[in-house]
Amino acid sequence: MAYEQLDLIEEVTRNDGSKYYEISNIDQNGIAELAVDRGLIKKVRILQLNLARTKSLQLYEEYINKTYQLETLTNEKDWKDPQWVEWEKPKGKVLDAYNTVLKANHIG
Repeated sequence: MAYEQLDLIEEVTRNDGSKYYEISNIDQNGIAELAVDRGLIKKVRILQLNLARTKSLQLYEEYINKTYQLETLTNEKDWKDPQWVEWEKPKGKVLDAYNTVLKANHIG
């Protein structure tokens, strides 16, 4: 699995109508759109593109790449039991970095 850089912020609407923000990339946004089509989430929309490569973004990006197996559209045909995985943001440095990126982009 290749390391994925994160460069956008999206708003995800869960099926219960609640919303959250995710720092993502265009490949993962494609997976989110597929999740919408399959009824796993209600809606996704991109709020900000081309995020600055700050230390906070890089810290969050490293955490996501180490913690999650990131899906790609090229392997979506292998999804036997598709599920939407909402990335956890543990308290401490990761959550602080996530919040710093959102704040720097006037989101949240």
